[in-house]
Amino acid sequence: MDDRRVRVAIEFRNVRKTYPDGTTAVEDFSLTIPSRSTTVFVGSSGCGKTTLLRMINRMVDATSGQVLIDGEDVGAIEPVALRRRIGYVMQNSGLLPHRTVIDNVATVPVLTGTPKAKAREQSMALLDRVGLDRSLAKRYPGQLSGGQQQRVGVARGLAADPNILLMDEPFGAVDPIVRDELQRELLRLQRELGKTVVFVTHDIDEAFLLGTQVVILKRGGVVAQIGTPAEILARPKDDFVADFIGAKRGKRRLTVEQQGDGDDLLLVDSSGYPAGLISAPGGRLEPVLSGGSDPKSRSVSNKTDQAGDA
Repeated sequence: MDDRRVRVAIEFRNVRKTYPDGTTAVEDFSLTIPSRSTTVFVGSSGCGKTTLLRMINRMVDATSGQVLIDGEDVGAIEPVALRRRIGYVMQNSGLLPHRTVIDNVATVPVLTGTPKAKAREQSMALLDRVGLDRSLAKRYPGQLSGGQQQRVGVARGLAADPNILLMDEPFGAVDPIVRDELQRELLRLQRELGKTVVFVTHDIDEAFLLGTQVVILKRGGVVAQIGTPAEILARPKDDFVADFIGAKRGKRRLTVEQQGDGDDLLLVDSSGYPAGLISAPGGRLEPVLSGGSDPKSRSVSNKTDQAGDA
């Protein structure tokens, strides 16, 4: 296996970003992002998550501290050269409107010296990989749906076969059905390709779905909690985290409502909003659940709620 594909760890060392007007976007941030996994920065607006992402490819330079890739300080790398070796996918795709789909995807390979014909051939294969029909290759971005544009954006981000893929709220501008499709597509691509992905979102459910490592941020890039989705759900560090993930609002406490003997069980949250179903294989389900004596409505407690209600 190519050693460069195994390493590719990203490290933030005491990073700070203060803008000329005195605004501090990131106060003092340190983190190691493991290779070949997906790390998600999640938090509300103003927490510095996009600033941190853009420090990796020097779209934003740190005021102090270091960002390192495999031990090499990105501050010592020429910015354009750095960006050409790191994939970048943004919200609203960021496609060039005057270029066809295939030429959008081939942009970075052509800039780095790949002959145009070969770059287009490779780009066609990438359209296949991200689930786009090749018949779309000669269309322009304005002729595509929002979901198709985002798939082209992902293909372009992968075109130079980067080890690192940065994704800045890439699915935030599409409708929920398309967003679900794109999330599942990203999970598939990551299983196949094993990139080092850094993903930014404000949606905690998206973070838990996609992230191997989830970093919950407060304003100023202050880390509230780092962990796997299971660790954070089971043991929120404090009230801020419990509230952010929905534990204190009852979002993570589900109640089972049985519709009839042998039927699937409906899961609802504390506000009564349907959250899902537990299927009854073969049309018969005899759940063993904690809670009261009413068989029609049983509470399903978990460690998240216990921690959040403490």
